[in-house]
Amino acid sequence: MAYLVSLTNDSTERVDGADAYQLEGPLTTFFRTAPGRAVVDCWSTRLASFRTVDIKSIRALEVAATA
Repeated sequence: MAYLVSLTNDSTERVDGADAYQLEGPLTTFFRTAPGRAVVDCWSTRLASFRTVDIKSIRALEVAATA
């Protein structure tokens, strides 16, 4: 899975490999969760963070698996 993050400066960032995000203080952080887990916990890997006030929208993208 991936997320497309639109920012207030009219740029767009793609966060590949993320399957969850949550607020962490002034930041919105994107995570890859551990296999078989559906929650963000100590086994999750932080992939990217953005200042929440700079985010206009977040859109989830389904990424096609390659054989």
